[in-house]
Amino acid sequence: MLVAAAVCPCPPLLVPEVATGAAPELDAARTACADAVGLLAAARPDRLYVVGPAPGGAHGVYPAGTAGSFAGFGVDLPVRLGEGSGGEGGPADERPLPPSLSVAAWLLGRAGWADAPIEGLGVDEAATPDVCAGLGRGLADSAARVALLVMGDGSACRTVKAPGYLDERAAGFDAEAARALGTADATALLALEPELAYELKVAGRAPWQVLAGAAEGAGLDGRLLFEDAPYGVGYFVAAWS
Repeated sequence: MLVAAAVCPCPPLLVPEVATGAAPELDAARTACADAVGLLAAARPDRLYVVGPAPGGAHGVYPAGTAGSFAGFGVDLPVRLGEGSGGEGGPADERPLPPSLSVAAWLLGRAGWADAPIEGLGVDEAATPDVCAGLGRGLADSAARVALLVMGDGSACRTVKAPGYLDERAAGFDAEAARALGTADATALLALEPELAYELKVAGRAPWQVLAGAAEGAGLDGRLLFEDAPYGVGYFVAAWS
């Protein structure tokens, strides 16, 4: 059963070594992420699942110990999923972690996570809401006390300088996503339209819908800890408990 969840953005720029001179611009987001991860530990889960978008066919399960890197972003900074945790798990995957799970591994390492076994799940960004919800239900049913760290960004079309340029629909989409994440509204998350999310370059839609499936019947409350759109991309941090 799902007992807690943290929602964090997943840009590699969240890692100061990647952001370099621009690092202070995301200090507030890093602080909110640290607070959300701390709330996960306070829930004393039996198992933690890290869920994030996995483009390019990288979807699937990533066992504890799987390595990731930010070398593709110009920084030789290796990370490992669940390093230091007392988890069980199979052998580390030969595939590297997708970027979203590498950022999650960095967040957990920064927090010194050692509270529960960890497993990563890279979600196909094209997965339908029904598929995502089914994945979430399976995670929630896997242990008596399950926690999720859910990685994903909002629209990348908030300004003319955004990666996807300006789309007038982006602000409304992000406002509804932020409201749903901040109130633990699983029904609203499942109602986010995949086609519109794709057009707005929303990386978080599928992972958020995995969370929505996991949260069905859990009766969790939500809090929005951070909301902003630096670089024209919607970033949200939320905690469910």
